[in-house]
Amino acid sequence: MASSAVDRVATAVLEWNVRRLWGFPPRLVGEIVTDLGPYGAVAWFGRNIPRYRRTFDAFGALRTHLMCLAISLVNNCPYCVHGDGLGLQLAYLRNHGKLFPLCENSVNALCGQSPALIRHRLAVALQRSGLHGEVPWLDRAMTLAVTETPIATDPDEVRIAHLVRMYRTLNRIANTNDTEPDQAHSPLNKDHWLKMRYKGLRAAERA
Repeated sequence: MASSAVDRVATAVLEWNVRRLWGFPPRLVGEIVTDLGPYGAVAWFGRNIPRYRRTFDAFGALRTHLMCLAISLVNNCPYCVHGDGLGLQLAYLRNHGKLFPLCENSVNALCGQSPALIRHRLAVALQRSGLHGEVPWLDRAMTLAVTETPIATDPDEVRIAHLVRMYRTLNRIANTNDTEPDQAHSPLNKDHWLKMRYKGLRAAERA
């Protein structure tokens, strides 16, 4: 974790900014500062987070979380899989008023599986949930995620390729530090009523 005075200041500033976006300070922020250094971390956030937010606005919560989830599954990162997986669950519930067919535990269990199996399980869940139009976006994200140097061919793929590069850094740092999962990596995490509704529906499903 961050230790020097400069590290602590950088961590506090970055956590404050992410708290404004997601409603909590992610555990990974301090580890990013330690890994990249305080100035490198601030520069990395400055380069990547505004682009991420523009992509989020362009694609919407559900599609963005789906693609980020797929990338993190390919990179076998339980921390980011949990965060974007919960974001996907909340976005689907908000948009459709029901639960996504794959619960968070089933999604998390896809970590370490082959890209082909990950793609199959997610595609089937999307089709079962009526989101047939999201399957091509899943395929585009996974194709770029398994490519050593993703090459974008249109403006949408430029956005996805950036997510791939951004998440490779996040996934690497989280895996290096064995970061414990926290909350949904989403602005929807600030919707406490939506989160309570989600937990209640999942609890009723298991009962």
